[in-house]
Order: sequence, then C-alpha cells, then structure tokens
Amino acid sequence: MKKDKLIFWTATIIIALMEGLMPALTSQTELAKEGIRHLGYPEYFGNALVIFKILGVIALLLTRIPKRIKEWAYAGFGFDFIFASISHGAVDGIGMQTFFPLIVLIILIISYIYYHKINAVKSSNN
Repeated sequence: MKKDKLIFWTATIIIALMEGLMPALTSQTELAKEGIRHLGYPEYFGNALVIFKILGVIALLLTRIPKRIKEWAYAGFGFDFIFASISHGAVDGIGMQTFFPLIVLIILIISYIYYHKINAVKSSNN
C-alpha cells in the first residue's frame, strides 16, 4: 500500500508541476504566446487552457474532490496531451515536441492506475 501511494503521489505531483504550476507561471510570457500562435491557435485558447489545467490539477491533488470530477480531470489531461502531440506533429513534423506530450501521458496513466489501486483498497477496507 505504501508503495502504491508513493507511486501515485510521485506521478501526480509531476503532472501538477508540469500542468499546473509551470503554465500558471509562464503562460503570459511572449514565448508561450508565440508557441500558441505557432500552432495556429488564437491567444485566448492558451489562456483558457491554463485555467482548465489549474482546475484539473486542483481536482487531482485535493483528496476531498468527488471521484467523478477526478475522472473528468484525468480525461481532460489525456485529451490535452493527445491533441498537443497531434498539433505539434501536424505543424512541426515528427520530433521531440510530438513525443513529449505522450511521455507525460504515460505519467498521467500511471497516476490514474494507482489512483484506482489506492481507492480499491480503501473500498475493500470499508
């Protein structure tokens, strides 16, 4: 059980740092805005994305958030990573920018699997 919690929290904190803290701190830089424009998205899309990422991270980190909301957060991040990979591949061709979101998706999947493992143990103990 301790190992499962350690894996879950490690993966979840990596997601929180990459998808919550970093975008919150860097989304208004010119580099970030240029990245959104480079992919062909309007600037307001980047702002909306940051808001939803922060809300998603809050949903994943707070233990009192209902399970259904957490499921939506996991799904939202999954879609985000898949479509980020597709966007980079379509605009820049196949490269590290195409694969990096898929690597982060694997970390998200690890968090998701261990979230369910931990909750299955909690349910069986009740």
